[in-house]
Amino acid sequence: MNKFSLLLTLSGMAAILSCHRNPITGRNQLSLVSESQVQSMALTEYKSFLSSNKVVAVNNNNSEMVKRVGTRIAAAIDKYYQAQGLGSVLQGYNWEFNLVESKEVNAWCMPGGKVVVYTGLLPITQNETALAIVLGHEITHAVAGHGRERMSQQLLAQGIQVAGDVALSSNPNTVNVFNQVYAPASQVGVLLPYSRKHEYEADHYGLIFAAMAGYDPREAIPFWQRMAAMGGQKPPILLSDHPADADRIAKLQELMPEAMKYYSQSKQ
Repeated sequence: MNKFSLLLTLSGMAAILSCHRNPITGRNQLSLVSESQVQSMALTEYKSFLSSNKVVAVNNNNSEMVKRVGTRIAAAIDKYYQAQGLGSVLQGYNWEFNLVESKEVNAWCMPGGKVVVYTGLLPITQNETALAIVLGHEITHAVAGHGRERMSQQLLAQGIQVAGDVALSSNPNTVNVFNQVYAPASQVGVLLPYSRKHEYEADHYGLIFAAMAGYDPREAIPFWQRMAAMGGQKPPILLSDHPADADRIAKLQELMPEAMKYYSQSKQ
């Protein structure tokens, strides 16, 4: 067996041994790094981002709305996980919600519940419910381990070995991969896109979490229609790695009956 074949074999074995079943989605995910590892790195990056960008004052109406919506979504997620005996999955989540001055139409959530909404998104959401749809989606990416899965895939593809928390945070190669996946101000280049599976899961569970928080999930349709209308030659960042508009809206419509059940329950 030549060196290349041996490398492929060892990589395949590592991938098999490092897979685990996501307790919520039921899908097997590659996991070469732990949640605690990425949470630690995310906290450092989050603090750095906030210190170098203009955070909207907490007494601003829009800032208060972001915190209110985020807090309700987070409470719904905690309730959902606790109901299934999976509260430990959210260990280490200390939620923070900040509104940042930027023309970008974007929002994101890092591991550990570190959330940012850009002011450029608010003219498109137009209302609190649509903002809940976005935050439900973005937070699902974090709690479902999508970024950690992308990071693991990239580490495996580059043949980078990780041995403990210290190695992850001190190795320039692993830090580089982390930045490609998570860093909102990354100088590495375009952030690695989520897969279609990730996007579908974020849409699915994001709708459920928004509905459980008392927000009408049907608002997802007109919101994504507004986003689609912005497309053009240079779509907003929030659209850059997402499914085609028509496909997304069709899927959301399929998911709506389930989400509406949760919404009805939230009103009881």
